[in-house]
Amino acid sequence: MIGPLPSTGDARLDALADSLTERWSDDGFELKSALGELTLSLPAEQLLPVCEILRADASLRFEQLIDLCGVDYAAYGQSEWETTDASTSGFGRGVDRDIELVADDPRRYAVVYHLLSIQYNRRLRLKTYVGGAQPIVDSVVGVWSTANWFEREAFDLFGILFRGHPDLRRILTDYGFVGHPFRKDFPLSGHVAMRYDPEQARVVYEPVEIEPRVLVPKVIRNDSRYLSEDEPSASVGGAANA
Repeated sequence: MIGPLPSTGDARLDALADSLTERWSDDGFELKSALGELTLSLPAEQLLPVCEILRADASLRFEQLIDLCGVDYAAYGQSEWETTDASTSGFGRGVDRDIELVADDPRRYAVVYHLLSIQYNRRLRLKTYVGGAQPIVDSVVGVWSTANWFEREAFDLFGILFRGHPDLRRILTDYGFVGHPFRKDFPLSGHVAMRYDPEQARVVYEPVEIEPRVLVPKVIRNDSRYLSEDEPSASVGGAANA
């Protein structure tokens, strides 16, 4: 539920926050302010009617969709870069990491929309969560036509489906690509290796032979630009534990 927000210091954003709070104070809606921007989180089933109001209402007038992207929150907060074993030489090493993923979390994925009101010169970020084995949300192509390729990109990279999209197909990966490469459970080495075979005079697909690994830096040096006058800068050969 949206509660009153403290002043952002920007009269335009404060007026927008008041308007959003007045309109959408039901359960499932949440409004946050950070770094001079407002973020409205809303239930997936409310996305389309809310977007239609944000664009058409004379007091809001978010005429442009600047960007749309997907986010995978699986293993959120877990770091595969943490290590207590650092060497004093070299710049990287491969390690195997087992990250615990909650694949069926109903809030595993988020779709994020960045809106711009030209008339009122203000921005708004929308966020809605989807999850399960087949994440799906309504398409907003009918509200902002620029969402067409953005939604195709989110489908291609994250496997998020957009109900009502006029032509939902891959846009960045190959036609026969397996999986969705921006998902946290997608292996860094991929599923299939592709190469050109001169004997067959064509491209062939083969199983991947590279072992999945994560590169973790061996040497971590303090940047002298961010040290105080009382702190000694790290020497060229020095290293700190990661």
